[in-house]
Amino acid sequence: MPSIEDIIKSDVSKGVALGIGAALVAVAAIPVIVQASRPVARIAIKSGILLFEKGREAVAEAGETFEDLVAEVKAELAQEREGFVAGASSTAEAAENIAEAPEA
Repeated sequence: MPSIEDIIKSDVSKGVALGIGAALVAVAAIPVIVQASRPVARIAIKSGILLFEKGREAVAEAGETFEDLVAEVKAELAQEREGFVAGASSTAEAAENIAEAPEA
C-alpha cells in the first residue's frame, strides 16, 4: 500500500489538486468576469442595433431610387408610345389624303 508521501508526490494527485483549485478560482471569478464584461457586451449590442438601423435605411433608400428609375423609364416608354401613335396617325392621314386626291 502506498504511503501518504507517495500519494502527495504523485503526478496524479498534483493534477487533481490543481484541477480542484482551478475550479474553485473559476467559481469565484465568474461573477467578476461577467460583471466586468457587461459594459463591453452592452456596447457591442448597441453597435449592432445602430448598424442594423443604418442598413435598413440604406436598403430603403436604394429601393426608393430603384422605384424612381422604374417610374422614369415608364414615363419615357409612354412618351415614345404617344409619339409612335401620333406618327402613325399622321402617316395614316397622309395616306388617306393621297388616296382621296383626284387623279390627274
